[in-house]
Amino acid sequence: YTLDSYVPNVVGGIGYTAGWGGVSFVAAYDSGWGEGAFKGRVDFNASDMISLFVMAGYDTADNDSFNPNFYAPWGGSWAVWVGGAWKFNEKATMNFEVGYDDWENFSVAANVDYELVNNFHIIPEVVYVDNFDADNADHWGGFLRLQANFGG
Repeated sequence: YTLDSYVPNVVGGIGYTAGWGGVSFVAAYDSGWGEGAFKGRVDFNASDMISLFVMAGYDTADNDSFNPNFYAPWGGSWAVWVGGAWKFNEKATMNFEVGYDDWENFSVAANVDYELVNNFHIIPEVVYVDNFDADNADHWGGFLRLQANFGG
């Protein structure tokens, strides 16, 4: 869609990080639809090898029907996510995320980021999605990402 007014989209955020983890908050306004969205996140470093997070989002749109908001791509008024990372060793880290929203959309994603050689990562990922309110709405997916990092 295109903007049809002189009011721009606006995004602002604030965060705090410490040795234990951090907290952050982001607010956004989609001027195309005249709606706002908010997200808050708490990160927790359980150890040098395990980090966890919980995040929640809220959309100001009336979500009884589809009313898109560029900054709230989830279904309904709210969504929550939990996830984390487990660093097995210097070369391999497992990441996961579980999400759920107001329209009963459920998702799980997991991957392993393996650094085969310096600055070259192999990242296989598996994803499962389902809508608990609809029959036969579950799907599996995945991909294999090969990432080379160049420069300093």
